[in-house]
Amino acid sequence: MAQIIVPAVAEGAVLASAEGLSFWGGVDPATGMVIDAHHPLCGQSLAGKVVLMPTSRGSCTGSGVLLEMALNGHAPAALVFREAEDVLTLGALIAGKMFDKPLPVMRLGAEDFDRLAKTRRAQISPDMLRADGWALPLTGQSARSLMLSAQDQAMLDGAEGPAVQLAMEIICTMAGGQGAAQLIDVTRVHIDGCIYASPANLLFAQTMADMGSQVRVPTTMNAISVDHGNWRTQGVPPDFGLPASRLADAYVTMGAQPSFTCAPYQLPAPPEHGEIIAWSESNAVIYANSVLGARTVKHPDFFDLCIALTGRAPLSGVYLDSQRAPRRVIEVELPAQYDEAIWPMLGWLAGQAAPDRIPLLRGLETSAPNEDDLKGLCAAFGTTSAAPMLHVAGITPEADLPTSAQADTVQITLDDLRQVWRRFNAGPAKVDLIAFGSPHFSQAECQALDAALAGRRCHSDTAVIVTLGHDTLKAAREDGTAARLEAAGVQVVPDICWCSISEPVFPPSAEVLMTNSGKYAHYAPGLSGRAVRFGSIADCVEAAVTGYAPDALPKWLAEA
Repeated sequence: MAQIIVPAVAEGAVLASAEGLSFWGGVDPATGMVIDAHHPLCGQSLAGKVVLMPTSRGSCTGSGVLLEMALNGHAPAALVFREAEDVLTLGALIAGKMFDKPLPVMRLGAEDFDRLAKTRRAQISPDMLRADGWALPLTGQSARSLMLSAQDQAMLDGAEGPAVQLAMEIICTMAGGQGAAQLIDVTRVHIDGCIYASPANLLFAQTMADMGSQVRVPTTMNAISVDHGNWRTQGVPPDFGLPASRLADAYVTMGAQPSFTCAPYQLPAPPEHGEIIAWSESNAVIYANSVLGARTVKHPDFFDLCIALTGRAPLSGVYLDSQRAPRRVIEVELPAQYDEAIWPMLGWLAGQAAPDRIPLLRGLETSAPNEDDLKGLCAAFGTTSAAPMLHVAGITPEADLPTSAQADTVQITLDDLRQVWRRFNAGPAKVDLIAFGSPHFSQAECQALDAALAGRRCHSDTAVIVTLGHDTLKAAREDGTAARLEAAGVQVVPDICWCSISEPVFPPSAEVLMTNSGKYAHYAPGLSGRAVRFGSIADCVEAAVTGYAPDALPKWLAEA
């Protein structure tokens, strides 16, 4: 197989990686440099290169990052994948279709992928790949025709206006790349593209809003990049606050609900088991599929709006029964005792062990995780894996699905847990900032934080910030939790989350942060430029009160 997904002409030096990369949190869009401290390409530039990787991973916002790089001249010359990939493919498609910045995307079979990875330079046209003296013909998208309903065809023909027509054109193009034979109705959409990752996000949303776009199914919005009602009083500079606020307002103008949370499963009436939805935001997608048993592909930014405008999505991936089966079994060595920090650590390790396939975790049947434990598991899994879901034997609703016939088995040991704890705790012991809420804190987590503080005040030199949805904040105010947290010195901030926070809400003087989030422990070094510590809520509270994080392994992980 040698397929051109997004046709264009390009030439450049080959830069290959055996590991996927999240462009959001992993690449600086202003320079094209890889900033993910955990990635083998860290410190290298992607700009102008023919970039090979098995597939992307991590945040759905990568499509917006790639679009910004295309617009500012720092994008790769081309992208080449070995496995299915949607996030960066969609960014490249938008760059060419809407802004005349073409960027080819190809998918090669394993043998051709490995051969290209060993070359120095490649040339790409819509029908041919040439590299160091050899050539490979490229085929277009699957010849199998996409079966459209009469309403689909009317939208594609422009009967409902140019915005819907453009959205349907993009959906059909992506459907072809995914091998979908038809489209499917969705009941609700969650928009991730409302994060102000770059000016490209605003340009896309404003362009679509100016075309008269209106969503046709209930549509919620992800966390945004500012506290919508308070960013001016918080000292956020207008050159950031205004476009970030305008981006959120553009989606509200198009009919999206201003929910402003990266944890839409915490909103009233979450999706039901088997419900066909279209969510973007990696942790939300993984939680919806894995924990709720709803069905959604990991839709990229911008594609979420296209689906919201049409109510239709390609019938592919984990919308299909056959694609939800585990393809790798992960046997977990569960410690005799542990705290809730084990869940993000396991998620991160599971993603490393299954970077391109759905895993089944075994060995946790007696663990009884709560919703927030599973949230931490799913969010951290999404930082290291491209898979849209996972299964946990005895816990998640589809864990009894038969494993694929080709499924293999790997292990996560206590030593693996110790290693990831050390990786997440490479920073100095003195902590300047405690970061809670990636993904957004739940009401139960606010109450757990309040209980752990037990009336103590945070150290005067250590800032403590909780980010959460405004619905959760309202509940925390009504039951008195928010007032007690604020009296203890905790700042409670709605709408934003740690993957989109900026100075001065993020304290500029902070040099070391501590978090209970595996997701943020992974992304924070690249996004914030700060050193990181990690631990449970109780560990973070001790650091908040004393100003220092412990250097020793937690007791439950200590060597025998």
